Amino acid sequence: MANVTRFDPFQISSIDPFDEVFKGFFRPVRSEGSPGAQFRMDVKEDDKGYTVHAEIPGVKKEEIKLGLNDGRLSISVEREEKVDEEKENYVHRERRYGSYERCVYLADANPDGIEAKLEDGLLKIVVPKQDKDEGKRNIEIK
Repeated sequence: MANVTRFDPFQISSIDPFDEVFKGFFRPVRSEGSPGAQFRMDVKEDDKGYTVHAEIPGVKKEEIKLGLNDGRLSISVEREEKVDEEKENYVHRERRYGSYERCVYLADANPDGIEAKLEDGLLKIVVPKQDKDEGKRNIEIK
């Protein structure tokens, strides 16, 4: 049976065999889209609901789609590349174009009353919580 190992052409091989087994096991995972095409998010919770802050600099509100489905809040961004034909020879390029999405699960999020505001590249989303008794009902046994 052949042994399968992870090959990293830029890494000098170590002598310790355990290094090779666990190397890369705890590496961060990126999405299949363009590398690094993500944005940073903070999620705070209090008694009334959740506050989500997402850093999305350089994006217009028309390029952002928000959705809440079964407690899963999704923030999608789709940016189209605008190429200046006269200045195509980039020396360095880091700005991202295309589409990317972040999701966070908010256990008892109420889809009614969600507020979102984009200001200076910071998207603020306020998601109220459902009343604890709202999802409960008594079931009569016949």
